[in-house]
Amino acid sequence: MPEVTIASPAAVVVAMTPPSKPAASPPPAPGAKLKTSAFKVPGEGSSVVISVVTVVSLVVLWFVVTNMGWVKPLFLPTPQAVFQQFYEYLTGQANDKPLWQHFLASMFRVFSAFFLACATAIPVGIAMGMSRFWRGIFDPPLEFYRPLPPLAYLPLIIIWFGIDELPKVLLIFLSCFAPLALAARSGMRSASQEQINAAYSMGASYMQVIRHVILPSALPDILVGMRIAIGFGWTTLVAAEMVAANMGLGQMVLNASNFLRTDIVIMGIIVIGVVAYLFDLLMRWLERRLVPWKGRM
Repeated sequence: MPEVTIASPAAVVVAMTPPSKPAASPPPAPGAKLKTSAFKVPGEGSSVVISVVTVVSLVVLWFVVTNMGWVKPLFLPTPQAVFQQFYEYLTGQANDKPLWQHFLASMFRVFSAFFLACATAIPVGIAMGMSRFWRGIFDPPLEFYRPLPPLAYLPLIIIWFGIDELPKVLLIFLSCFAPLALAARSGMRSASQEQINAAYSMGASYMQVIRHVILPSALPDILVGMRIAIGFGWTTLVAAEMVAANMGLGQMVLNASNFLRTDIVIMGIIVIGVVAYLFDLLMRWLERRLVPWKGRM
């Protein structure tokens, strides 16, 4: 006969007692960001402090290396010499045109070419993304000239258009056109088929779907293309100002390099880089304002 074990009343009470609930976590502090996951988002957090520390470290290293005499001034001048040239160009004391004249000439060339590229390349990219007919027309020439460096077709532009302002602006325009058109074309495919079908089911017309569904979805890619295009514009600036220019940041750098004035060359490079970086920050701010939903869908 099998044995039957009878549990004690205390064991029954313990077994019937519901498990205790874990202690509730304290409420978040006012204004604190609510975390909905225990996993960190890759790349989250501000990197401003790290960037500032990196820049300061590079400047300090530059100062130490040059002032200790480890590198000859011909190859790398001291920060003091570069700042002295910046001050002389800024105040008009240099044996050249003032810095603001070089700056305005370069800004006119870069931004006139950039805005002209925006006005033409974005509609072309939209047409390529919406119609196989326009894609068949514009895709071959775009893919042909896009990998070519600007210096490759610079002599041809000079032969065709001379040495006035037109070839300089045209060279920068061509460097901005391809990335803008391809970014707009890629952005036109960002809208999901569910969004398009939902708009059609609510009675939207073809043009309304493009205006209210496809174009807003393409805007983040278009803004990224604008950032890339203005970067290409600034990198092409020096090549564009090789064409008989008497003013411009690129011309200032090229003219200084002919006389081995490394301090002026580095000063011009820093000015070009800072201006391009400030415009990139402006584009990032516009991106946050115009497409706040980017990365959240």
